[in-house]
Amino acid sequence: MTATHSPRRIVVLCGHPLKDSYCASLARAYAEGAREAGHEVRECHVADCQFDPLLRHGYRERQPLEPDLLRLQQDLVWAEHLVIAFPVWWGTPPALLKGLFDRLFLPGFAYQYTSRSSPFPKRLLAGRSARILCTMDSPPWYYRLCIGAPGVRMMRRSLLGFCGYRPVRVSLIGSVRFSSPERRAAWSAALRRLGSRCR
Repeated sequence: MTATHSPRRIVVLCGHPLKDSYCASLARAYAEGAREAGHEVRECHVADCQFDPLLRHGYRERQPLEPDLLRLQQDLVWAEHLVIAFPVWWGTPPALLKGLFDRLFLPGFAYQYTSRSSPFPKRLLAGRSARILCTMDSPPWYYRLCIGAPGVRMMRRSLLGFCGYRPVRVSLIGSVRFSSPERRAAWSAALRRLGSRCR
């Protein structure tokens, strides 16, 4: 497979606590498709990261970053495109992934307020794009229309958009629980295609 666009630098972050999950396999499919198309890819699985997920002092004082978090910050600066894959649990990402965000996307790294009178910060990660990949047991239409897609709204607006990522595209995969092997294979193939196009 050859790249239809110029090669890009991509970070694929899997937020499922289990490395053998279907969510993790979709993240790998995206990464494999991207590599086959000539993109440079770095992968990170939250289950491999050693860190305290609690922001123990809020923003009152700095909490030293563990080596895995420092490395991931460097990867985010390096990347032109970020993919975050996670399962939807109670409408939102798993607690471990949310804890990683709390520790990682800090003022001075991801954003910086420059005026006391303005709610709009300087977006320090601007110039990058992102994709959110969610797996769920409910159908995507139910998650969007009946639940309001709170996890996607948080990720797209309050986190990634707030820090400067644009555009932020979304893939909703479900219902995984009742899916056939053929359906899962089709989803994996679709993610490989997205990876090859860095979309």
